[in-house]
Amino acid sequence: MFAIDAHLDLSMNALEWNRDLTRSTFEINSREQGLHDKPDRGNALVSLSALRKGNIGLVVATQIARFVAPENSLPGWNSPAQAWAQTQGQLAWYQAMVEQGEMRQIRNWTELEAHLADWKDGKELEKKPVGFILSLEGADSIVNLDYLEKAYKSGLRALGPAHYGPGRYAFGTDSSAPLSENGKALIRKMDELGIILDTTHLCDLAFWDALEIYQGPVWASHNNCRTLVDHNRQFSDDMIKALIDRGAVIGSAMDAWMLSPGWERGKSTPKERNVSLETVIDHMDHICQIAGNANHIGIGSDLDGAFGKEQSPHDLETISDFQKIPTILASRGYSDQDIQKVMHRNWIDFLERAWT
Repeated sequence: MFAIDAHLDLSMNALEWNRDLTRSTFEINSREQGLHDKPDRGNALVSLSALRKGNIGLVVATQIARFVAPENSLPGWNSPAQAWAQTQGQLAWYQAMVEQGEMRQIRNWTELEAHLADWKDGKELEKKPVGFILSLEGADSIVNLDYLEKAYKSGLRALGPAHYGPGRYAFGTDSSAPLSENGKALIRKMDELGIILDTTHLCDLAFWDALEIYQGPVWASHNNCRTLVDHNRQFSDDMIKALIDRGAVIGSAMDAWMLSPGWERGKSTPKERNVSLETVIDHMDHICQIAGNANHIGIGSDLDGAFGKEQSPHDLETISDFQKIPTILASRGYSDQDIQKVMHRNWIDFLERAWT
């Protein structure tokens, strides 16, 4: 079944992890044997061929570069201009993939319709370009609002103002503050340009501020449920209800620490904790119970987002194993129509509303 993944850090993997995503995951992991500079070396699940094998023909693909002030211990860049330059290198990689026929950038409904038609027949998937919608995870690299206009002209269509820690425009995971005046101005400019607001990673205070200011289409590309795993990175039921009221779709993330309470990085294992695709669907189902339907869930895996197989559902060998999800949903009583919604239809319907 055709599938959409609403959050993949492809360019980060290509540039910062130095992964050639045109190779198979086996080749990528073989080349990383003996490397220890990253926690997930040799454990990649994502490549362009794995996406094609899994009939994952459309992804939301990120740019990401954090600005860090002197007192900030998180990894990142020492000035907004450096962060901007990093995102432009990432953009150049996407453009190179387009020129090589590996990927296809989607910027509007007309382009999306044409791309979906290309993938509809399900034939010769290994030759088809993977479609991508460009998203920015964390707004630190937007030097000023003129740069947001530049980014939009380059095809940026979704933006999450925050990531981890304190940001220049919004505070994110493991930090807390209302939106600053600059943050509010960013949200208004996004609304003006028609850039989708991604509420993922926003701290609670910034989340509510952003929803009040922004009037356009809202989604959460990769987020799970606080009721099931209690952490500020997750959404409370009230936040989920607010997103449902706005017509949002929430993509379920597959990072095991977001799926298993008390996960210890580097110690816990997916098999020991029994973290599987069933666990991911527990979070989807919780959102469905709140909504009373299956209209607001999808996949936003975040696979290979600075973690790999060592911290992913144990029944994933590569991202192509998303094709196990329909069977699991069917075993839980989801109808064929609802399964299609989870795999692709909800994201497509959202984009049709946003772009037409």
